[in-house]
Amino acid sequence: MDNILENKEKTPLTALGEFGLINHLTKDITIKNKSTILGVGDDAAIVDGKQQCMVVSTDLLVEGIHFDLHYSPLKHIGYKAIASNLSDIAAMNAKAEQVLVSIAVSNRFSVEAIDELYSGIYACCEKYGVDLVGGDTTSSVSGLFISITVLGYTTKRKITRRSTAKENDLICVSGDLGAAYMGLLVLEREKKVFLENPEIQPELDAHSYILERQLKPEPRLDIVDELKRCEIVPTSMIDISDGLASEILHICEQSGKGCVLYENKIPIDTKTYTTALEFGILPSIAALNGGEDYELLFTIKQKDYENIQEIANVTIIGYIRDKASGCSLITYDNKAISLTAQGWDAYLKEKPEKREKRE
Repeated sequence: MDNILENKEKTPLTALGEFGLINHLTKDITIKNKSTILGVGDDAAIVDGKQQCMVVSTDLLVEGIHFDLHYSPLKHIGYKAIASNLSDIAAMNAKAEQVLVSIAVSNRFSVEAIDELYSGIYACCEKYGVDLVGGDTTSSVSGLFISITVLGYTTKRKITRRSTAKENDLICVSGDLGAAYMGLLVLEREKKVFLENPEIQPELDAHSYILERQLKPEPRLDIVDELKRCEIVPTSMIDISDGLASEILHICEQSGKGCVLYENKIPIDTKTYTTALEFGILPSIAALNGGEDYELLFTIKQKDYENIQEIANVTIIGYIRDKASGCSLITYDNKAISLTAQGWDAYLKEKPEKREKRE
């Protein structure tokens, strides 16, 4: 984890202490949003709700479960921790404005290592105009833990849930899918090779796109802005953290509906496609079950069909139907099969293609 700093002298965390570390990490924060009345420096932050709905999301990231320090730079871990939580707020059709970050670290981490982590946190906050307003630090006996809480705002009319999809709504997705999962498989493969023979250099240059999608995803706040510009309020929305199949099934279950997805409509990048074949995985399986794409999956009324065409990188991939008809995938050869979720499970730590073979 400190390999990028190996030639520099390390500062132990004990040299600063808990409050010294907090001051060290937050000394350069500048407030960007008017809703932030008070940030770091008191017992609690103060946020002005401004007659809007506040939406709040929190996430806990655990070393060895959500990230691997063998191949995930600390700066990227910090960036991704913020980005994934901003994606949750975007999925509510809201704008994130404040985050709180808490960490637990063991004594094998130096001050410089934590600086690297926070440089990624600050980079993502800066890019998306979000204020870091608080958090906590404590010690850990077993590695690195990161807890993120994010606050966002929207009006009651525009807030979007998973549970409000309607029959005959169109199902839309932003960007392309499966890239993050294929990036993970490449990293895991190269890690295995390295552990077996540290003299062999990793072969990563040809996989830059899918590696970036895994290590440094970008939340689709731009899609929320575009929906607003086109005067489209989605009838339901969710971000794709656990795979397309899992997420559309969440929407259908909570909305009491069924759905039809078309395999040939699922957007898959060329690099994702070829890498999936290299691993012996159907590209559509990677897109349906891989996860961590952090694209937005949403439904819209049919009357918004023309308007959605104005938004780049949004694809219509199916439609919502009645619950009794169930959830189906129409395959490339025009067969209807039952749609099931086999995405990433943080408790099982099992990869989708392994479940595919077993089932």
